[in-house]
Amino acid sequence: CVNDFRTNLTMDSIYPISTSGELFPWTELRLPPSVHPVHYNISLHPNLALMTFQGCVSILVQVLHETKNIVLHSSDMNISKVTFEGKEVHVLEYKPWQQIAIKFPEDLKKGQYVLNINYTAKLSNSYDGFYNSSYVDTNGTKRVLAATQFEPLAARKAFPCFDEPAFKSTFTIKMTRERKYISLSNMPKVKTTDLKNGLQEDEFEKSVKMSNYLVAFIVAEFIGVSNNVSKTMVSVYAIPDKKDQVQYALDTACKLLEFYNTFFENDYPLSKLDLVAIPDFLAGAMENWGLITFRETTLLVGNNSSSIDKQLVTSVIAHELAHQWFGNLVTMRWWNDLWLNEGFATYMQYMSIETVFPDLNIDTEFLNVRFKALTKDALNSSHPVSTVVSTPEQVEEMFDSVSYEKGASILLMLNATLTDGEFRKGVIEYLQKYNLSNTESEDLWNSLSQVRPFLSEMNLRCLKQNLSVSEMMNTWTVHKGFPLVTVKRNGTQVTLTQEHFLLNAENSTDDSSLWHIPLTYVNDSCSFLSSCKQVFHLKDKTATLKLPDQVKWLKFNFKNDGFYIVHYDEEGWKNLIDALKGDVNVLSCKDRAALINNIFTLSSSGKVSFRQVLNLMDYIRNETETAPLTEALFQLGQIYMLLDKRSELNLSYIDDHFGSLMAGQSWDLESSVSKMTLRSALLEMACSLNIRNCSTQAKHLFDQWFTSNKTSLIPSDLMRTVFKVAAQTDEGWGKLLDTYKHSINDQEKRKTLEALASTQDIRKIICLDGSEIQTQEFPLVINAICKNFAGYLYAWDFVKENWDKITQKFPVGSFAIQSILMSATSQFSTKTHLTETQNFFTSPGTKGSQMRIVREAIETIKLNMRWMEKNLNTLQRWL
Repeated sequence: CVNDFRTNLTMDSIYPISTSGELFPWTELRLPPSVHPVHYNISLHPNLALMTFQGCVSILVQVLHETKNIVLHSSDMNISKVTFEGKEVHVLEYKPWQQIAIKFPEDLKKGQYVLNINYTAKLSNSYDGFYNSSYVDTNGTKRVLAATQFEPLAARKAFPCFDEPAFKSTFTIKMTRERKYISLSNMPKVKTTDLKNGLQEDEFEKSVKMSNYLVAFIVAEFIGVSNNVSKTMVSVYAIPDKKDQVQYALDTACKLLEFYNTFFENDYPLSKLDLVAIPDFLAGAMENWGLITFRETTLLVGNNSSSIDKQLVTSVIAHELAHQWFGNLVTMRWWNDLWLNEGFATYMQYMSIETVFPDLNIDTEFLNVRFKALTKDALNSSHPVSTVVSTPEQVEEMFDSVSYEKGASILLMLNATLTDGEFRKGVIEYLQKYNLSNTESEDLWNSLSQVRPFLSEMNLRCLKQNLSVSEMMNTWTVHKGFPLVTVKRNGTQVTLTQEHFLLNAENSTDDSSLWHIPLTYVNDSCSFLSSCKQVFHLKDKTATLKLPDQVKWLKFNFKNDGFYIVHYDEEGWKNLIDALKGDVNVLSCKDRAALINNIFTLSSSGKVSFRQVLNLMDYIRNETETAPLTEALFQLGQIYMLLDKRSELNLSYIDDHFGSLMAGQSWDLESSVSKMTLRSALLEMACSLNIRNCSTQAKHLFDQWFTSNKTSLIPSDLMRTVFKVAAQTDEGWGKLLDTYKHSINDQEKRKTLEALASTQDIRKIICLDGSEIQTQEFPLVINAICKNFAGYLYAWDFVKENWDKITQKFPVGSFAIQSILMSATSQFSTKTHLTETQNFFTSPGTKGSQMRIVREAIETIKLNMRWMEKNLNTLQRWL
């Protein structure tokens, strides 16, 4: 009796209580594996006047194991009727997990059944689920539309479903709409039926087998242009006022689609591919299969758009098209392996553009991306590429630079180890083997391991050391962080030591991680060409390398293709610095940029003095290439922002090292992406610090532009800098506000908004009308405000006071929340601000207090405090 009682007590206590007061028959966030969906018939009728929609979903399910329950997802719906095999059944709901359940008195036998659910819901006013959006056309008329954003966990807000990536199924969608609208979905439209009351119903083809988060539909007044490529109709849609801004995207998508079809040896499987510019859209874009959605700024290209603007649009299109294979055709099994989707799409975006659009200089951008990933991954608060995910907030948090940029970086490193041909063979094998299926990281490594018989002679060393692809790459996905390789030389013998690199090693809880590092290096006899590269596989804590007698210096991590940083002994650094001072071209521009990045990073951790940093930076007077110069400007810019917050600025160092370059920049139209990238970085810093009359020139250009009714062009790559200067005066700020209200060029509009938010006059920031600014731009506005001395404290106060509203609008843990919080706190460097931040997130009831980004913010403040304490005196003497 005692045992029975305790069993009953345990069972009652572990099952949650549903909204009806009954026990809910499931105890986990993940759905039970006993029932799988096979096909969905979905009928929807959005009412864009009332901002509601009616829905009916019929799900063909497969019972794999006998069960008394069917559990699926549903969120924020009013369910009016549920039938199972034609008989009405009772449904239970457990809102905290967004689950509903149907309980049966007897076990359901194995087989297929039909579940029907009728429901109504509100069109969401956030940016996920089936949400409403609006814009004002050039006639001043407000237009409304409905669109979807389901990744990662919001398909359940549009229709009840098994909302996990592994529950792939097919879908047939019908959409009822008013005649003035069109509707789009993943598949081509089969037919349109006239209904009463002037309504029409569009029916779409049955879809391929796919995950719920890739389903999409739109009801809007859009128009499109199309082109047929490789048996696929490619179309780009936008609002009518911007129909003349879609051609570049169409041409770009067609070229990239042809490239991917050839590269993967696996043609895009659908007969149509739509790219749609949504006026109010939070993400940069979303890879819905056959219906890719974008922000207007990441798809539309106006007449005055620069090559840098085109680089952004091309990058986003390349990323989303790569997803049609990596993510859509083959999908990660669960969100812990999100990097399989995002890391691969990020890697392919850069690789494809380098091949198809070489003039866009994407290689430098990819280098900067790798530096960004290293910075994030050097924190204790970072996480492994593949990590345990068990809550909705943790799922949202996976959309960060570790999944995207680090994922892409380790794939680049693997490709550099295998060579392009071998890597490509493994990728093709992976896509063919797991077509329309779900995978885990190990499946990718196994496919890439199939190329082992074709390893080049250089890589036979891997086999001799019994190093498989899986063994090597697991060390990069299972461990968080990355290695620091320390190089100590004694004559011809080099001792190599690896350790987990952390910016704040004092709080490290793990110093035992070892990576299998494909170390690459060059020396003074041959250092510039890829043929100079030598490889040494470092698996252990320490290893030795034998050199020829005549070697003067070594540079490890050739072109920064490896995801690690390098620290040399005193003589090693001296030899490299002396070599650069003698001739900057002894190393490639990527290697020079990497040295700058590594030494600043090592200084931040306390492993080298800031005096050593400045010693390396002395060579920069002779530098002319974009990659090292922009990296140097970025690193110094981070320091100057901290100093600005302490009112400690001294501009002589920047003027001495970069002044002549700044003064020599043209303010005219420029076609080279590399030159535009460099001058944009140089002039933005020059104008922000008011060096070499930069602000005077920018103001003159702005006045010409405005008085000519904007016919006197400002080069698009300089527009942000020019606008920021103009925004510092009352007259200029007012003109920019008028420009923002009336511009239909989205790149121009965004640069204008950033400038408006950069004013030093807090009263103007307060006066920015929220009704004029789309909520999607809130993270941008906060970031811009925080970069100036007057605004960063105001922004933090605003975020604190409005935190509940912010977390209602943007999902907790999402990239938007991450961006807002880091922007608002990353400039803090005092004990007062540290305590204030800690107290805010430990206050009872503060949403998101357990987010990883909170730990990252606090860690960053501590690092800023330590860095300023150690280096401020040196900075005051040298800068």
